[in-house]
Amino acid sequence: MTTVGALVLGVVAAAALTGTAPAATASPADLSTATFSLASSITPTVLAATPGPEKTEARAAETAASTSIQAVATVQSDIAASGLDIGQPATVDTTALQQATDRLEAASVLPETFLPALSHDVAAATAAVDQRVAELRGGLDAAVAKKAEEEAAEKARQEAEAAAAAKAAADKAAADKQASSSSSSSNSGGGGSSAPIPTGGGSGDNSPAGAQAAARDMLASRGWGDDQMSCLVSLWNKESGWNYKAYNSGSGAYGIPQALPGSKMSSAGADWQTNAATQVSWGLGYISGRYGTPCGAWGHSQSTGWY
Repeated sequence: MTTVGALVLGVVAAAALTGTAPAATASPADLSTATFSLASSITPTVLAATPGPEKTEARAAETAASTSIQAVATVQSDIAASGLDIGQPATVDTTALQQATDRLEAASVLPETFLPALSHDVAAATAAVDQRVAELRGGLDAAVAKKAEEEAAEKARQEAEAAAAAKAAADKAAADKQASSSSSSSNSGGGGSSAPIPTGGGSGDNSPAGAQAAARDMLASRGWGDDQMSCLVSLWNKESGWNYKAYNSGSGAYGIPQALPGSKMSSAGADWQTNAATQVSWGLGYISGRYGTPCGAWGHSQSTGWY
């Protein structure tokens, strides 16, 4: 082989291994003064020709690499469209794959003996990209499943609340009907008051002022001072305005302390629907057991909106 021929083959081989092809700036007749620059892109036209086994393998490696690049674009698009946090950056480094593919395409001008090693590099880089795509796809699938579970749980919670509210409303309607029936029976018996006998104590004054007076006495018996009374006034002003007939049609809560359901207050007295003092007594017991003091309950209500 001549010196010039060896030089040309060496330059071409170097192009294949670096992923770029040299372009001569001098004519073939003047190789002694030729200089070379790296081509910006290479089209693998030789691999499209009638291939031997090595070129068949190379073409298959290029096809697999192209498929992997498309899979990267697809999974990243799917993640962006979902708007979900998959717990990891949605990035795939395809630099090594692109470089390996460029080297393989550039080697199309070389003897086929150069191709197997370069095809193997492309296959290895493709496998690495495919693995990363699989990780992202798995993260997206998990995020979608988690969102579905959360939505199902929220739906179940709302349905349970609606069912509880409906039951509370039905219980109240039944209690009202029973109270009305009892009142009618008493009147038809000739004489006597239709008002139920109070069992929860108090002065019988069901006005907000009367309810607060009863509450002040009950707080004193528990060893709570004016500071706790102030918190209690604020709490039940927010909940019911100290109205013993207050009813929340959305939740079914009833009375001054907004018990849910209202029938819970029967533990403080059978007249829980008609006696503000009975409701206050039950409400103070609830606050003591759950929050310790009225100020504890008021602080919780301020931070969460409920108590």
